[in-house]
Amino acid sequence: MQKIILESKNVPLGVQLFLARSSTNLSLNKEETLSVIDGMKDDRLDIINPEGILPEYTQGLKANYVYVLNIDGKPLMPCTPCKAKKLIKTKRAAVVKKFPFVIRLNFECENCVQDVTLGVDSGYNNIGFSAVSKTKELISGTLNLDWRTSKRLTKRKMYRNNRRSRLWHRKPRFLNRTKPKGWLPPSIQRRYDTHLNLINRIKRILPITKIIVEVASFDIQKINNPDIDGKDYQQGELYNYQNMRSYLMSREHGKCQICGKDFKNKASHIHHCKQKSESGSNRPENLAILHKNCHINLHKKGLKLLHPKSYKANTFMSIIHNKFCQDIQEVEITYGYVTFINRNKLGLEKNHANDAFVIAGGSIQERSENWNIEQKHRHNRVIQVNRKGFKPSIRTSVYKMQPKDLITIGKSVFSVISVHGQGRYVKVKGVSKSFSTKDVENVYNFGGFVWIKSLRFCLN
Repeated sequence: MQKIILESKNVPLGVQLFLARSSTNLSLNKEETLSVIDGMKDDRLDIINPEGILPEYTQGLKANYVYVLNIDGKPLMPCTPCKAKKLIKTKRAAVVKKFPFVIRLNFECENCVQDVTLGVDSGYNNIGFSAVSKTKELISGTLNLDWRTSKRLTKRKMYRNNRRSRLWHRKPRFLNRTKPKGWLPPSIQRRYDTHLNLINRIKRILPITKIIVEVASFDIQKINNPDIDGKDYQQGELYNYQNMRSYLMSREHGKCQICGKDFKNKASHIHHCKQKSESGSNRPENLAILHKNCHINLHKKGLKLLHPKSYKANTFMSIIHNKFCQDIQEVEITYGYVTFINRNKLGLEKNHANDAFVIAGGSIQERSENWNIEQKHRHNRVIQVNRKGFKPSIRTSVYKMQPKDLITIGKSVFSVISVHGQGRYVKVKGVSKSFSTKDVENVYNFGGFVWIKSLRFCLN
C-alpha cells in the first residue's frame, strides 16, 4: 500500500529577497546613504535586512574585473577597476554596459589575448558558469532559471480562446498541425535556449577559446525499477489494467488512502498529490484514490498529501544531452562523475559555481566573486484593441520600466516591482506608496538577466 503523509500547506516559506544595483547614469554609482523621500520613513533596510546590518554594497567595495572590448567590439582580456577608471576619465574608453561592467576602447591596441576556457554546469533549475585562464578565474556565478513558462502558456491560451470566440470566420487549421524537426516543448526549449544565451553573452565579453559543458543521461524506468530489462520497458505500471482507476484500486487493495476503509460501492475520487496548478503530473505516483468525503475534507482543512519525487529534471537533462554538440561548435562534453572526483580532489564544496570551475579545468587559479543571475520575463503580455474598437482594461503598450529594473527618484535608487494605472504610477521595493512615473529621473533596464553581486565596481 502506498505510504501517505499529511502535511500542512500553510507553512511560511523563506523568501530570498532581491537587491539590485547600479544604473545607466554614472552619478547613481556613487555610494549614497539611504535617504528619506517626502518626509516618509525609508524602511528598505528593515525589509531587506531585518537585523539592521548594512548590506555589503553600501561599504564601497570593489569588484575584481572590468571586461574590455577593442575598438571593433571584440573581447579582450579584462582589466582592473583602477585601470578602467583611468581610461574612462581620459576618454580613451567608453562604458558599454554596467552589469557586468564592460568598457570599449577608443584606440587601436595589440589585441593580445590568452586562452580562456568556459565551463558550464547545465541544469534544470540552475546553471553554473566559470571562465578561467592559466592563472585566474575571470568570471563565475549561477543563473537561476525562470519556472513560469507553463503558467504563461496557460494564460495565453485563455486570452486566445476568448479572442477567437468573437471571430466570425477562421481559416482552416488542418494543414498547420505538423511539428518541425527537432521540436521541443516550450518550457524545455526556453530552458535550453537560456543555456545557449548565457554562453553567447559570456563569449561577447571574454575571448573564449574552449567550451566544456557537463551533461547527463538518465534511465528513469531503471531508477524506479533496477531489475527492469528487455520487454519490461514496454509494459508500464498500467499494463493489463483497464484504466487508471482500476490500477489505483488494485494498488491500494480497494481501500481509501486517507481513512484506510473499503469503498464498498461508495464513490471514489482521484486526487493529485501535487496539484495541477503546481505543475503536478498525471503519473500514477502522483495520484491517490479517496472516498468522496475524505477528498472534500482534505481540501477544506488545507492539507495535502506528500507528493512523490519528480523526474522532470532528469527528463530535461536526458533530452538536451546531445543538443549542445549540434548547436555549439567544437564543444567538449563531460559528465558528473568526473566533476565529482575532481571537485573532491580540490576540496571544494558542492555548488554550481564550483562545479563549473572544475569543469573548466580550474585548479590553482585565483578565484573571482560569484555573480547571482536571475532570469526574468522581459515584457508581460500585451493585449491589443479588438476589432470593435473596445479598449480592454489590460494594458495595450509596453512600459519603459519593467519589474526588477532600477530607477532613481531624487538621490535614491529603487528596484521596480510593477507599473500600474495605465503607466502613470510605479511601485518600488521597500516603499509602501507608489510614485508618479513623472518623478523618475533615470531608468536602468536589465533585460532578460538580472545580474547581482555582493561586491560591485563603482565609478565616481
